[in-house]
Amino acid sequence: MTMIDIIKWALLFLALNLLVFWIYFFDKQAARYGRRRISERTLLLLALIGGSLGAVAAQQLLRHKTRKEPFRSILAAILILHGALIAVLAFVPQWSLLLPRDF
Repeated sequence: MTMIDIIKWALLFLALNLLVFWIYFFDKQAARYGRRRISERTLLLLALIGGSLGAVAAQQLLRHKTRKEPFRSILAAILILHGALIAVLAFVPQWSLLLPRDF
């Protein structure tokens, strides 16, 4: 993987997390003003597909769904899962070389 590829993946990751943060902000505003909400399932799915940092940042900065269980625990589990996957890819580089061909 070249440095350009790494930069592209990092920018994609940043864009996804900013989008997830914005969606959490939108849901927080809907909660404040009694408008239609985004389902918890959708919010967690967005975190699972790669937006976990944006979701946790929004949760903490916006004080959104901080007391809601099991949402809080599931989001924490997703964050731990993502951390573990990154650690595996970082410390076992031969696996990261196989991923593009397998998927």
